[in-house]
Order: sequence, then C-alpha cells, then structure tokens
Amino acid sequence: MSHATLTDDIALRIGLAARTLPDTDPARMLKVLADAVGLPPTAESLAGLKVKDLKTAAEGELAEIDADALKKALALLKGEADMDIAPPPPVEPYADGEMPGSIRVACASNGGDQIDGHFGSARRFLVYQVSSESHRLIDCRDIDDSQAEDDKNSHRAGLIADCQVLYCASIGGPAAAKVVKRDIHPIKLPDGPNAGACMAELSRILGNKAPPWLAKVMGADADERVRFEREASEA
Repeated sequence: MSHATLTDDIALRIGLAARTLPDTDPARMLKVLADAVGLPPTAESLAGLKVKDLKTAAEGELAEIDADALKKALALLKGEADMDIAPPPPVEPYADGEMPGSIRVACASNGGDQIDGHFGSARRFLVYQVSSESHRLIDCRDIDDSQAEDDKNSHRAGLIADCQVLYCASIGGPAAAKVVKRDIHPIKLPDGPNAGACMAELSRILGNKAPPWLAKVMGADADERVRFEREASEA
C-alpha cells in the first residue's frame, strides 16, 4: 500500500521513530509496521503496539536493536513523546590555531545538546574543539542523507572528516570501519549523556594522563605514547 495513504501525523511519527534506531529509515519502519499492525498504520492500531511486536515483526527485522531504543521509537509511534526537535546550543566563533593542542570531536545528536544519536540515523553532528583548558561548540552539522549517493555511512563519515573523535549512542561494525578509515576514533555512549559535560570531562583527561589511543589522536610521538601506556598500567 502506498505511503500516500498515511496521514501526515502518522507519517511524521514513523519518520521520527525511524531516526531513533540505527540504520533504519521510514521504509524499513513501515515494513515492520505492515506486519505488526497492517497498512496503513493508524493512531488506533499503533496504540496497542508493544516492544515485543517491533522485535518479532517482519521476521525479526528489528530484533537486534536494543530494547531501550525500541521503547523510544515506540513512544514516538504512539504520539506519547515530544516530537519537537530541540535546537542545538549556540555555536561559538573559532579560528584554526586558537586552541593549541586541541582536538576536534563530533557528537551524534537528535536534539539539544544530548549525545543520543545513532551514527546511522542521528539528525545532526555537534562539533566541539577541545583542549586541556576549555571546550567550545564550533559547528552544528545537520544531516541530509538524500545527499548521499549510494553509501550513507561514507557520506556521514565525510561530514566529520575533520574530526579525530566521534561520540555516538551506537554504531555498527561496517559504519565504524568507514569512520576509522578516516582516522576518526568512535566511542559509544549508549546512555545519551550531555555533550557539554562529556567535553568538560574530555578536557580534564587531556590535561591529565591521556590514554594511549587519545595520545595518538593528539599527535604525541611514539615515546610519549609509551609513557602514557606505562603510566596507565601502573595506575
């Protein structure tokens, strides 16, 4: 049945729910809903939907997705969650070289300043410049997958090619490979923490004993990375 049979409200719910799940677009979500509640989905049919229905429908299409993520998607499908997209924090001016010894960090976000986006479905990347003394939000990059030719993961990785670290709620193996290929270190934070708080903690780490992987990101030479490794093992 055509997507045109959907009401605008239900189509919006499906689109937002799909965005909360990794590697899921509205077509994939609609495939699951077709099996779970039939087509077209309505407010009445979605009201009775359960997490287990999402997991088992369409031969387990979404079975591997974390239950907490499915709960968030279900709340959107039922119209129980806030469907407004919170604006990002204000971007601060930055010029290259202003923060010596700093690194650039991308945070996958679905709204506000939360790191709650899956790499493959996040709405935007918040880009921070982080040094041992401070951190600054220098850019907010909205994601439009329609601009991707045939590889969404490569397209998304390209949007943060100037970053050295990626924070996200989750990222699949193939996508992580595309990110690592661009010398970006991915870090999963499934609890969806506040980006500013994470950057403050990262700034503290930069000023203290950086772990070997971070020392490499910062450009420390081999001798310095050995020192970090030794200090970490003795801690």
